[in-house]
Amino acid sequence: MITLLSRWFIRDRDHVTDPAVRRAYGQLCGLAGIGLNVLLFIGKFLAGTISGSIAITADAFNNLSDAGSSVITLLGFRLAGRKPDPEHPFGHGRIEYISGLIVSGLILLMGAELAKTSFDKILHPAAVDFSVIAMVILAVSILVKLYMSLYNRRIGKKINSAAMAATAADSISDAISTSAVLAAMLVAKFSGLMIDGYVGMIVAVLILISGVKAAKETIAPLLGQAPETEFVQQIERIVMSHPPICGIHDLVVHDYGPGRVMISLHAEVPAGGDMLELHDVIDNAEIALRRELNCEAVIHMDPIVTDDGITSELRAKVSKLVKTIDERITIHDFRIVPGNTHTNLIFDAVVPFDIGISAQEVSERISRLVSEMDSNYFAVVLVEHSYVK
Repeated sequence: MITLLSRWFIRDRDHVTDPAVRRAYGQLCGLAGIGLNVLLFIGKFLAGTISGSIAITADAFNNLSDAGSSVITLLGFRLAGRKPDPEHPFGHGRIEYISGLIVSGLILLMGAELAKTSFDKILHPAAVDFSVIAMVILAVSILVKLYMSLYNRRIGKKINSAAMAATAADSISDAISTSAVLAAMLVAKFSGLMIDGYVGMIVAVLILISGVKAAKETIAPLLGQAPETEFVQQIERIVMSHPPICGIHDLVVHDYGPGRVMISLHAEVPAGGDMLELHDVIDNAEIALRRELNCEAVIHMDPIVTDDGITSELRAKVSKLVKTIDERITIHDFRIVPGNTHTNLIFDAVVPFDIGISAQEVSERISRLVSEMDSNYFAVVLVEHSYVK
């Protein structure tokens, strides 16, 4: 259904990096979610009323909350698509993450309320009337929720949407919850056991777990998570395809919402090259990043010595030395400054956040290793961290 509707209502539907196309997909899935969840609420509320099952009624109101979540997701996509303005020069894309967080909060609230109601039903059990109509409604609901999970996950992955990923997770949780309610009805019918309250509690726990998971997925980009390894590799491939660039470092990816990414990095170029030609290469690399990744890019040009055998040899030795502290440490911006009494080896060392020792201790250990290599050498080290995985 979603595929068919996207063919009818979304122009250039394969250009998912276009903010307008992303917004159209989000709005389409949001509207579909509202309609389907309202229908499920009506059906389950009817089934719960007929059978007297608290679990079915609670599941119905869970679908009603899902409809409200879809409304929030829909509004989130519309607001996130607003153009940049003087107060928000980077756009409003992070509203999509906020809408996903609100959805997560509603899921948690519904889970808590269901747990409270189910606990009361456990303390005061009541018979549940078996109803074929209720069973059919529940079975159809499971299939609908599985379908909603599939299209939300597929479209969410296609347009890189945390809000839709949260909605997909919620739909799977709903399908499991409704399956448990259906099982409780069958158990009550054929064994006489009143487990309606216990099943309702299981449903509540599943809903709470889904809410916590969805919250984590939406909080991470708001806090500033590291970019995906595949995205970093794409950046490296594009920049390094522009000779004479011979290395990159200090890569930072600023995420202002899906489709609103800013990239900054340092590109190493031969110090002996023509400045104007090298500047043109850097400009071309920035243009390529914007064109292929639909982002804003700023590249700082770092000249390095490439035709001095002594510098290259010392850099290789120091690179091996720092890895005796931690295999993940790398160096860049390496240069030599000779003096009358000693020679400075000046470079930056990139260390992981979880190295377990302070930046000062890392610097001291590197300086000691360099001095042990040759007493005339003195390391001037700037310790920094990587902002990519």
